[in-house]
Amino acid sequence: MSEHKTLKAISDLHLASEANRDALHALPSFRNDWLIVAGDVGEKFEHIRLAFETLTQKFEKVFWVPGNHDLWAIPETRDARPLAGEARYSALIDCARAYGVSTPEDPFEIWNGAGGPCVIAPLFLLYDYSFRPDAIARDEVVSWASEQGSVCADEFFLDPAPWQSREDWCAARCAETERRLQDIPVGMQTILVNHYPLRSDLIHIPRVPRFTPWCGTRRTENWHQRYNAKVVISGHLHTRRTDWRDATRFEEVSLGYPRQWDQTKGMSHYLRDILPA
Repeated sequence: MSEHKTLKAISDLHLASEANRDALHALPSFRNDWLIVAGDVGEKFEHIRLAFETLTQKFEKVFWVPGNHDLWAIPETRDARPLAGEARYSALIDCARAYGVSTPEDPFEIWNGAGGPCVIAPLFLLYDYSFRPDAIARDEVVSWASEQGSVCADEFFLDPAPWQSREDWCAARCAETERRLQDIPVGMQTILVNHYPLRSDLIHIPRVPRFTPWCGTRRTENWHQRYNAKVVISGHLHTRRTDWRDATRFEEVSLGYPRQWDQTKGMSHYLRDILPA
């Protein structure tokens, strides 16, 4: 295996858009580099497969975590019954593994290139509506958000079956993930990868300020400290930025919809170098 040069990251490829698919095809080869894809590849399996097939040819190793769009119960054809909830997630995992892509269900791998060693921990945590003002009750949060037109399409498309609710699924995912993270050797630095931001104070979406309930869970606010994170990677917000909290670097690495990035620069311009810093 060749020496790793760079660990890169991107998210929110949204390959339902033709411009984004064209940019994916035009992406040059980074055969010695590893790539983290932090969710929202696309709503259909044809786009998920396209991403995995293309990216694994262009990078030495690819990691992926699911975003909410990947989990939407969207039929592949007009008459097909869509996969939903855990069944859809399991099918996405199988799809990723068929291309050799590392997922939240696989053993954590270690980056030994420049800036390492670091455990790369792909996470699937969802959200539980707790990123909301304290004065707003859970059963009021959707109506509160809708007052400013911020209701997430997940309310219609992200079926949590067999869980009773998305927050129940989130709680189960967080508990299972905590058990796995606690097994990382003491002192080992980590790179935590989640589609959603781990902290509410990292959410900067002034156009839709009441979208926050669909952006994460308060359970993870201190995970960067608990699990010795060197870098935390997320997407979802479509607001590319770098933040620092408690000496940990937080990277929002979204590409976004065609109107949200400069197509003349190509997708490679939006690959974020994670390590070396």
